[in-house]
Amino acid sequence: MLKAKVLLVGPRESGKSVLANFVSESIEGIGSYSPTQGVRFETCWPALMKDSHGVIIIFNPELPSHLKEIEMWYSCFVQQQPLLDSQCLLVAHHKPGSAGDTENLSLAYPLNKLKLIHSNLEEDPEDVRMEFMKYFRSIINLINESREREEMSIIS
Repeated sequence: MLKAKVLLVGPRESGKSVLANFVSESIEGIGSYSPTQGVRFETCWPALMKDSHGVIIIFNPELPSHLKEIEMWYSCFVQQQPLLDSQCLLVAHHKPGSAGDTENLSLAYPLNKLKLIHSNLEEDPEDVRMEFMKYFRSIINLINESREREEMSIIS
């Protein structure tokens, strides 16, 4: 069985737990906000990143501080390990009742090179699920390609 390690990271109150529960089809945690005890200590990050295959950075696009903070998450979790930009997914998570402006989000370089999806679980939950599945399939394809290259290098 193939296993992939994908990290969900981002600023506090960005929607990480809600999206993780939604994508995993878990019903816990959906509803009112209740903070999740995440790994809040940077000293743990290298251990978390070890052997990861992808990173999903989730943020609230309505909070200007999140737009600045995701640059740090990208730097720490994507650039500091050997991950390709194709192994990273940016998710602008729109909370229930938000304006949800998906047109005017301008991201700084290098974030503007990444795949960006807008998540609104009230309006388009199946589109969100489909985008996550496409991302997970791309990670599985990368893992398979890497395995095949490794096997070929052993044979030759």
